[in-house]
Amino acid sequence: MTDLGKVDSEFFEEYIFPHLGAERDDVTLGPQHGVDFGVIELGSMASQTESDSVMEVGDVAIATATDPIYIMPSLGFERAAWFAFHILMSDVAVSGLQPTHLAVDFNLPPEITDEEFATIWRTFDREAKKLDVSVVTGHTARYAGCNYPMVGGATAMAVGDPDDVVRPNGARPGDRVLLTKGPAVEATGLLSNQFEDLMDLPEETVEQAKDRFYDMSPVEDARIAAEAGDVSAMHDATEGGVHGALTEMAAASGVHLDVRHDDVPVLPGVLEACEFFDIDPWASISEGTLLLAVAPEDADGVLGALSDAGIPAGDIGEVRDGTGVTVDGEEIEHPEVDPFWGAFEEFMEHE
Repeated sequence: MTDLGKVDSEFFEEYIFPHLGAERDDVTLGPQHGVDFGVIELGSMASQTESDSVMEVGDVAIATATDPIYIMPSLGFERAAWFAFHILMSDVAVSGLQPTHLAVDFNLPPEITDEEFATIWRTFDREAKKLDVSVVTGHTARYAGCNYPMVGGATAMAVGDPDDVVRPNGARPGDRVLLTKGPAVEATGLLSNQFEDLMDLPEETVEQAKDRFYDMSPVEDARIAAEAGDVSAMHDATEGGVHGALTEMAAASGVHLDVRHDDVPVLPGVLEACEFFDIDPWASISEGTLLLAVAPEDADGVLGALSDAGIPAGDIGEVRDGTGVTVDGEEIEHPEVDPFWGAFEEFMEHE
């Protein structure tokens, strides 16, 4: 297991994957390393109408994903809660279905005040209403030994038509590889807001880096892309960044991705902030960045729809037969350890 961050593929395959409980026919997509969500499919169901007649409803798919609740008080509780909520929504959003339900478990540190929690929960409520997401169950308590930023966990769900599910392992040879927003969005947004006073960079550059904070959600990217064309796979670039997402998508789909750095959009302030914090932008966590495989005839349509929504995106390469990832003609491996965590620990000592 890596010292910090998610477990690597070797640990997953040895310790987790062999032990997944009972096998059920309704689980059509189970746990895989580097795959964002699972899918349960239910057969046709009956539904009561307002006139008390019964109508038959088609098959139903439930995409589900579980993540930590990540709250950084130093961001301010409202901004911290906005980010935490969108992290929870992002993994089911890349299923191609719209997020619909949320189950929440808060294991809070003893020092959190009622007012601070109220700010977190009001923000969750506001963002959930924007996305038409309902909170269906949960658990809330203060416990000794619980500390920021990991203050519990939550399971998000997206309910819809099985035919609309975009499988994370569905990339097809011939597809175009698209990417929104570019590298290190989350690393830049979090580090620059947390350590603004330590950044020895021009004021304009620091402000640009801080502005990346509200780019840290791929939920809208995924919705727009799924509606705009034939998307065969989506994956958000979390730990391991863009290079991690590329290798995970290639491995999950059993294909080769051939891409170019020069065609990747890079947002203002990112490269300068990554250089200051001494992290590799291509290997650094980038929540908000969405990687897509799209049918070649639909690539321009998806890019146009994203552009119309003000979301930067680029056609960065092609899906081919084979395995692995080539960037600018050179094979790359998964970064394994995300440099964000080390930089965060280092700069916390200087505050």
